Amino acid sequence: MEDTFKRLLYAGVGLAAEATEKVQKEIDKLVEKGQVSDLEGKKIVDDFLEKTEDKRKEFESKFNEFVEKHGYSKNSEVAELRKRIDALDAKLAKK
Repeated sequence: MEDTFKRLLYAGVGLAAEATEKVQKEIDKLVEKGQVSDLEGKKIVDDFLEKTEDKRKEFESKFNEFVEKHGYSKNSEVAELRKRIDALDAKLAKK
């Protein structure tokens, strides 16, 4: 389940990166045409990046709340438990 949500999160990050590139290209075109100044263009892109980062953090926070609320274990926690079980199995096999 966590893998599915991580893939969703990574897809969102990829889309945000692609959108950022497109916004940057469009702003560059507007600057070249003289429709906005370099400073205005930079501000627009910076604002867009800031809002995108805020949304990413918000989504990540909600994702973590969902995982905790529904009792899902993180992959790292499951992996650690598997290691402990293997170690215990090895000890039992020696006896």
